[in-house]
Amino acid sequence: MDKLVIEGGFPLKGEVIISGAKNAALPILISSLLSDETLNLQNVPNLQDIKTCIDLLSALGVSVKRQGNDCFLDANDVNNFDAPYELVKTMRASILVLGPLLAKYGEAKVSLPGGCAIGSRPVDIHIKGLELMGAKIIIDKGYISASTAQLPNKKLQGCRIFMDQVTVGGTENLMMAAVLAEGITILENAAKEPEIVDLGNCLIKMGAIIDGLGTDKIKIQGVSSLKKASYKIMFDRIEAGTFMTAAAMTGGYVVCNNVNPEEMESITQKIKESGAKVEISENSISVTGNKKLESVKIITAPYPAFPTDMQAQFMALNVVANGVGEITETIFENRFMHAQELIRMGAEIDIKQNTAITKGNNTLTGTNVMATDLRASASLVLAALVANGKTTIERIYHLDRGYEKLEAKFNALGANIKRLN
Repeated sequence: MDKLVIEGGFPLKGEVIISGAKNAALPILISSLLSDETLNLQNVPNLQDIKTCIDLLSALGVSVKRQGNDCFLDANDVNNFDAPYELVKTMRASILVLGPLLAKYGEAKVSLPGGCAIGSRPVDIHIKGLELMGAKIIIDKGYISASTAQLPNKKLQGCRIFMDQVTVGGTENLMMAAVLAEGITILENAAKEPEIVDLGNCLIKMGAIIDGLGTDKIKIQGVSSLKKASYKIMFDRIEAGTFMTAAAMTGGYVVCNNVNPEEMESITQKIKESGAKVEISENSISVTGNKKLESVKIITAPYPAFPTDMQAQFMALNVVANGVGEITETIFENRFMHAQELIRMGAEIDIKQNTAITKGNNTLTGTNVMATDLRASASLVLAALVANGKTTIERIYHLDRGYEKLEAKFNALGANIKRLN
């Protein structure tokens, strides 16, 4: 199993190209199930979760060809409608095949994703929405079996769906199901994340009729079929935020290219509050660190508020900045596991229910730590970059799920990171 060894104390300087977004690429790859024609995707990141998604699609009968960061998908020969536990267990986004399979083929059998290290993330909203569209769903022995055989033309029926809570995955699943349903579907209390908009824009290029993307009310007019399309995946907001935070913490200067600054505002604002200097241009954000960083207060919430996927990185910033910091996690119930590893490095962190209070200006010391999830891994990398001595991070397969060539990008900016097997 690979691990990273990081020598701290090197300010980061230079430019980095931000990769395509994992959280946008996964549902867009899965949307290929909705068409009999080729979907050509650009800017697809080379990540473990992407490989898992491609393996799942291939198991269903989708022809997938990769050329660098391009992907060509053809679902014309899909002949299997079962998503087995062996594939679903490693990536929760696998549940997103449920809506497209049901809408296109009238049947699906998908393993329940099971638990997750950072929280339960139930799929009941996905199921309730599809039932409102007329699907017959049975949950038995850990599998969701769904059918439209009893419906007119064996097609899902458009309807109004109010989601009890904002859910990115639920919005994506129901939106994909609705594009081939009969009639109009209205999703209320829908997620507004840029990744939702990216999926919607790709579906529109494929021939879907969708209004209200980026709002909490999305209207979808069902169509009979989708067509051939070519689409470029958006940039990864969380990767960009991770490099911005690293620049601030190391007192360096980093330019993040291939970004949309408008979609980074909640993160950019907190970087500014920490005392780092931020400059914005049309497609890039540059961050200049400040040796006297100040701790910040963060409350995670659905977009456009501060993203839960960035709170671990900012916890690393808070423990080395001046003053008392406060991070309140409102999305997941178990997302402070990185705190114990940061404490091993010398951080002072007090967890009270869903709030982490940090006493700043800590001097971190390199030691052996263990990654517990994807974003926790990133926080440990950031802490190691400013720690005295060497830090060894175990279980970095979490990092490979969501960051493309992370150590290579950091080393190009002046870091000293080695990957060992």
